[in-house]
Amino acid sequence: MKLHLVDATFELFRAYFSRPPSHAPDGRPTNAVAGLLDSMLALLREPDVTHIGAATDHVIESWRNDVYPGYKSSIGVAADLLAQFDDAERALRAIGITTWAMIEDEADDAIGTAVTRFGDQVEQVVICSVDKDMAQCVRDGRVVLRDRIRNRVYDEAGVLEKWGVAPQSIPDYLALVGDSSDGFPGLPGWGAKSAAVVLARFRHLENIPPDPLDWELPVRNAGRLAAVLASHQAEAHLYRRLATLGSNARIGTTELADLEWRGVPREAFIALCEELGLTRIRERVHRWA
Repeated sequence: MKLHLVDATFELFRAYFSRPPSHAPDGRPTNAVAGLLDSMLALLREPDVTHIGAATDHVIESWRNDVYPGYKSSIGVAADLLAQFDDAERALRAIGITTWAMIEDEADDAIGTAVTRFGDQVEQVVICSVDKDMAQCVRDGRVVLRDRIRNRVYDEAGVLEKWGVAPQSIPDYLALVGDSSDGFPGLPGWGAKSAAVVLARFRHLENIPPDPLDWELPVRNAGRLAAVLASHQAEAHLYRRLATLGSNARIGTTELADLEWRGVPREAFIALCEELGLTRIRERVHRWA
């Protein structure tokens, strides 16, 4: 048995930018919600999708904005996309998917918590996301990252091949190179190649020797990089904290049985489709509750 965990905020953003504008009878935008429903109904048709949870950023801001003001926020996000967040969560629940709408934590923290809470109870956890943050959850074939767009699954070897570091080193890697999508810059001069080479050997920031001669690695400008790391220790550890997923977010779900998908609740889903003017989508349901 597998547990599928979906980064629904990513799915919503992707749908918004890939579909033309559409509106409900009352004028509210619906293109992102419609795309999210299409994507989730397609996923639910797959025979091994029996248990599933989806996480959303109910609000984009989180505790990370309190400790680092430059962290990603809702500033600059299109108003007609933000307006669809509530309907997106309603839509997920209307097709029978357990949905965690995060406020203090992020959707990624909810997924990290679900991996910790339920990972030992299933054969495999499949995280449906392309966010490299989520790669830190990958474990020995038991937890994998799935890119549904490119039809690629990343196990530990796949993570190492793509980013050059083991899953456990992903937060350290992001601390050094930064993450533009989350709004923190990393350390000056540190790039993907240098960070990968150093962390492939030393794994974590605190294990990197202060003297670059002790690295014994073919790293260009090693002396300058070591000096930057020494003088930016506080920033590096802050960025790693920002990049580290939580394992105790308030998701509410305590039993794996609560994540079993039992079909689409007919009455609630049809009512939502009529309200939002999504009549064609209701024809795509393959299994009613």
